[in-house]
Amino acid sequence: MKIKKIGGFIVLLLVSFQALAQNENYQKEMFIKGADTLKYRVMYPKNFSDTDQYPVVFFLHGAGERGNDNESQLAHGSSLFANAESLENFPAIVVFPQCPTEDYWSNAKIKRQTRPISLKFKYNRAPTKAMNMVMQLVDEMVGKPFAKENQVYVMGLSMGGMGTYELLYRKPETFAAAIAICGGGDEKKSKDFARKVPLWIFHGAKDDVVDPQLSLKMASAIMEYGGQPNVTLFSDANHNSWDPAFAEPALLPWLFTQKK
Repeated sequence: MKIKKIGGFIVLLLVSFQALAQNENYQKEMFIKGADTLKYRVMYPKNFSDTDQYPVVFFLHGAGERGNDNESQLAHGSSLFANAESLENFPAIVVFPQCPTEDYWSNAKIKRQTRPISLKFKYNRAPTKAMNMVMQLVDEMVGKPFAKENQVYVMGLSMGGMGTYELLYRKPETFAAAIAICGGGDEKKSKDFARKVPLWIFHGAKDDVVDPQLSLKMASAIMEYGGQPNVTLFSDANHNSWDPAFAEPALLPWLFTQKK
């Protein structure tokens, strides 16, 4: 009994150390426009050279990782790109912006008194300050000579999944593919990107935070407008459907084979 506990503790320490080491691959940066600042982390490929070109991935975190520490946004998804296999097989520039605590990626009216939460998306309004800053950061990063303009991707989970849909709506010509995990959006506005951006949508059937019907409605609308999204519904997953999504072996191969 004691030996097992000690062994498990050692394994836990090793896992934590590996995650910390991988997060250290992401440099702390700040994007400043006028009086506004967006903190973000960025990871460059091994042996990065500004004379070469690389795919660019933007990852939008969930509501629980909001803040100003420029650290919390790495909680989910950062290791997906920073592990040894991904660094070797999928070299890319990976950007993790952090949404401030008082803001939200998507312009949405949210009621948290119910489970799942009630969401009404308002794409007809101006983007939130955080989304506006992300859009400008995308433009700046994609404009770099070392960025492959035909391989720019966005993915996000929960609030970030919602932000993914809205970013596609606001910049439908920019992205070669997108991954939305346990999110939702304005189904009618998907007409603007349905045919232009390949999508892989994930959700947990037991999600009691963000209704899985939101993902299914987005998928249905995208198909109605001529798109052909991949849709994966995990029967046993609750809100943390990002865990099985990240474990999907075809995820990164699918993403990085998409080109404009």
